Amino acid sequence: MAYTFPELKHKTLAEVREIAKGLTPQVQGYTQMNKDHLIDAICKQLNIDMHVHHQVKGIDKAAVKAKIREWQKKRDEALASRDRARLRVALDHIHSFKHQLRKAMV
Repeated sequence: MAYTFPELKHKTLAEVREIAKGLTPQVQGYTQMNKDHLIDAICKQLNIDMHVHHQVKGIDKAAVKAKIREWQKKRDEALASRDRARLRVALDHIHSFKHQLRKAMV
């Protein structure tokens, strides 16, 4: 059976040890390992990606990132000119666009 990292992470230690029992020659000492080390060993043996990759749904990610870069340039200009009002506006816009991206992640 093919497992994913989040599936393994949500299993109990006993369930993860049962999976490792089936991989006994490759995963040595599974009975002595804690859950995190055991999941790492299983993922290495089964070539499972250990990072969760999020996808942005419902918005145009490239357009939002372009707006962020635009506001970052304005932020840098405000820093160079020491204009705190423009700096605050730029930081607020950057924050709202990043929040919008994180909210759209699945």
